[in-house]
Amino acid sequence: MAEETGATAASGPAAGGEGKMTMVVGVDESEHSYYALQWTLLHFFSPGQQQQYRLVVVTAKPTAASAVGLAGPDVLPFVEADLKRSSLRVIDKAKELCAQVSDAVFEVVEGDARNVLCEAVERHHAEMLVVGNHGYGAIKRAVLGSVSDYCTHHAHCTVMVVKKPKHKH
Repeated sequence: MAEETGATAASGPAAGGEGKMTMVVGVDESEHSYYALQWTLLHFFSPGQQQQYRLVVVTAKPTAASAVGLAGPDVLPFVEADLKRSSLRVIDKAKELCAQVSDAVFEVVEGDARNVLCEAVERHHAEMLVVGNHGYGAIKRAVLGSVSDYCTHHAHCTVMVVKKPKHKH
């Protein structure tokens, strides 16, 4: 079960999101997820455009135990602190990118990203989930698992997978 470890909301009259649909965007440290967030901001939250959605930006923080494996309990506090710092960096960058959004919430939730994002959709009654795509091949995707693939099958809303264009030579 994912556990919420922190959330902040934008201030102002629209912070409650009354009457707005909710869009959840999953971010991590990858350039692919930041691209997906930037694409979403450009197409749904452009300055001067009436904002139809309340934006919820979510990042998943793995548990220290899952990140360490068999290293032993002495290492856990250091790993936990590093994972927390990493998650806060992700949210800080997301906040910078979302400066023009009048109604945004930012969350760090502990757990596996696949479950965290699907649970965020349920918790916020989201109409749409946006995730990036790392572009892994079939073998790497089978070994590591694909967050976007999992979410398209398990999230109870529309899921938009934003792929970063490959540079053409």
